[in-house]
Amino acid sequence: MVFMFAVLLALGSIVFILLVRAKDVPEAPAISPTAHLEERKSQIYENLRDLQFEFRVGKLSDADYQKTKLDLQRELAKVLAEIDAVKPQAPVKQAAAVAAPASKAKPGSTKCPHCGATFAQALKFCGECGKAMAS
Repeated sequence: MVFMFAVLLALGSIVFILLVRAKDVPEAPAISPTAHLEERKSQIYENLRDLQFEFRVGKLSDADYQKTKLDLQRELAKVLAEIDAVKPQAPVKQAAAVAAPASKAKPGSTKCPHCGATFAQALKFCGECGKAMAS
C-alpha cells in the first residue's frame, strides 16, 4: 500500500512537471530583420583587425594583405548596403544634429603642441602622440 502510494506520487509529480500549458509558455522575442547582417558586419570587422595584426607581425606579404583587405572591404560594403536597405531611413533632423558639432571645430587648432604633428581638422587628442590637444 505504501509502495503504491509512492509510485502514484512519483508519477503525479512527473506528469505535473512535464505538463506545460500553451498559455504558460512565454512568447519568443522578436528577431530583428538585420540581426544576421549586424552579426556578419561584426565578423568582417574582426577579420579586418586580425588581418591587420597578421600583416604587422609579418605573416602576410603586402600583396596578400592588400588583396584580402580589398575582398573584406567589398564584402563589408555589401553587408552595409543590405543593412541600409532593410532599415528605415533616418530623419533629416538627426543628420543635421550630427553635422553641427563638427562645424564648431577651431580652424587654428590643427597642430599638436607636444609633438608638432599637423592635422587637416581639429582633434581632441593628437593622432601621433595621443596627448590632449590645446583647447
